[in-house]
Amino acid sequence: MSTGRPPNYYAILEVSETASTTQIRDAYKRAALKTHPDRVAADSPERSERTRKFQLVNDAYYTLSDPSRRREYDAQRKLYGYTPSSGSSTNNPRGGGGRSSEMPGGFASDPFAEADDTDIPNAGGGAGTGSAYSWAWNFFTGQNKNNNQDQQQQRTQAENEQFADVFEEMLREEGMAEPGTNRPTGKFWSVMGGLSGGALGFIVANVPGLVAGVVAGNRLGAIRDAKGKSVYSVFQELPQDDRARLLSQMAAKVFSHAVGI
Repeated sequence: MSTGRPPNYYAILEVSETASTTQIRDAYKRAALKTHPDRVAADSPERSERTRKFQLVNDAYYTLSDPSRRREYDAQRKLYGYTPSSGSSTNNPRGGGGRSSEMPGGFASDPFAEADDTDIPNAGGGAGTGSAYSWAWNFFTGQNKNNNQDQQQQRTQAENEQFADVFEEMLREEGMAEPGTNRPTGKFWSVMGGLSGGALGFIVANVPGLVAGVVAGNRLGAIRDAKGKSVYSVFQELPQDDRARLLSQMAAKVFSHAVGI
């Protein structure tokens, strides 16, 4: 199976090739918050570009967070002539894509564009289209390059689970998810109420996580019961505007030193 030459996942996460697992995880949190498509409206012209970038960020973390996959990926990069100092490929006549500006560490200024410029067999989409193609998914799972609907659904599910893991970790760190269960805390609902411009009433009636109330002038009132649900499951049920607000607040508060918003 031909997968083409691999994208520069180190550049996509903005980490060095010697980065530790912890550094890669932290970088994924920043990159995922920065590129998450729910940061913009569903009908925004930016949506497809963000979706593609978010896919690449997830591909990068899936690849680099596992030592075995990372070793295989590094070996593939060497086969295609990548040099550690520049992140470019000597086998690629475009080299760094003809771009003169560089990021710290010698990475090309737009590794996402470079990823879409790589040799993609039957990608089914180009830069900014939210292409179903994934070098990492195809290479490590052995799925064929045609990306049928079942394979795309499997990949989407894997991406959701991957993001949910770090999302819930970030909310636990902020006191918005319960340790162990990851259920929303009162702080989570207070934050959402504040973001929505209304007061969120909630009742804990001897049932941890039972949420009932109405947010004035906001659709959050449609979520009546969060019993047993993780904070990520609740997040997915929020109206898109509220998901965008929460993600933006997390980016500003938790990663304001590193994430451009």
